Amino acid sequence: MQIVELIHKKRDGEALSSEEIGWLVEQYTNDAIPDYQVAAWLMAVFWRGMDARETSDLTLAMAHSGEQLRVREMVVPVVDKHSTGGVGDKVTLAVAPLVAACGVAVGKMSGRGLGHTGGTVDKLESFQGLRTSLASEEFLHILQQHGIVIAGQSSQLAPADGKMYALRDVTGTVDSIPLIAASIMSKKLAIGGSHLLLDVKVGSGAFMKTVEQARELAVAMVEIGRVGGMHTVAAITAMDQPLGRAVGNVLEVVEAIAILRGEGPGDVSELCYHEAAELLVMTGKARDQAEAEDLVAAAVRGGAAVAKFAEVIAAQGGDPRQVERPELLPAAPLRRMLTAPRSGYIAAMHAERIGLASMRLGAGRFKKDDAIDHRTGFILQARVGDYCHQGDPLVEIHARNEDEAAAIQQELLRCYTWSDEAVQPGPLIYEVIHP
Repeated sequence: MQIVELIHKKRDGEALSSEEIGWLVEQYTNDAIPDYQVAAWLMAVFWRGMDARETSDLTLAMAHSGEQLRVREMVVPVVDKHSTGGVGDKVTLAVAPLVAACGVAVGKMSGRGLGHTGGTVDKLESFQGLRTSLASEEFLHILQQHGIVIAGQSSQLAPADGKMYALRDVTGTVDSIPLIAASIMSKKLAIGGSHLLLDVKVGSGAFMKTVEQARELAVAMVEIGRVGGMHTVAAITAMDQPLGRAVGNVLEVVEAIAILRGEGPGDVSELCYHEAAELLVMTGKARDQAEAEDLVAAAVRGGAAVAKFAEVIAAQGGDPRQVERPELLPAAPLRRMLTAPRSGYIAAMHAERIGLASMRLGAGRFKKDDAIDHRTGFILQARVGDYCHQGDPLVEIHARNEDEAAAIQQELLRCYTWSDEAVQPGPLIYEVIHP
């Protein structure tokens, strides 16, 4: 085979065979095809797309390009939960220990934040001493011993995806649904869990801006899961405004702990409990959603959920006292309250801009090697649909110094749209897609 022939075929809108896709992935992983030719092929895919069979073939080839953990051979069932990313999205931090507290093992590898979306690994590293870089043997040991492990993504899993994603990032080919689906699912199949719940975000703070785009991505990934032998369900959920009230690493950890204690904000708590219940139904731990919700409520009410979170933090070298007493977590040296500039209803909050504002305070990365400050971020005092009087608290800013807090205020105010008429927030969950 010749890579030029595959570029021509895809450029002309033809489907590649399973053998051609497998050959391309293998050769690129082994450095036998140069970046510039794969970049040309990726751009052809970006414009011409891939059908369902091609997308599944690409995913499986990338999943088989490196180490495979096969966690389901160690623990059954073992679940994973993945979010496509959003602002204030601390759902994994709550759902994973909730499900584990209900007796279903969770083996989770998470990424770091880049751009306006936060990363679960960065949030976890708010805990003193916690290690997210785990060798495969340690990952499997913690999973077996504690029924839950949340680690950083291993470069040994799906290395073809790592190479291809780095190339997509610098060639304008990130926003391709087949390539996004293959990237996400190749790592999930390489881990080898038995069940996967996908949280596909849609809205101003998500990569998918419309429900139609989100549905297309969700359907593609559910189909890949079916082909790969992993029971996969996708929930399409709202990201028009930040989830909950906390935006920023430590602040979101504190909110996740509150959710596990039954004390979190209504929207994000509802989503966490729903997704945990969905996983319990998927695995057969509960007969239906009502029974699953009862199990989740009991784990929260009885303290098992927050105890399981402390357990996994300790198992990975962190300080569990910071779960029991969140005030021990690092805190920003400065807090300043931004107040409402007018009276009225909050009609909209631009989630992506709020995420970018938190990055400028140090809570996120503009480049992959940027350092982050876990302490900085925002606590939102009001949400879409709320009525504020002029001068009411709007956003509590957690900053490193007075200058940074002052510099971000006008940018934050531009994230809000106001109305004199009452506003009804949109749905939290648009649709759940089953195989």
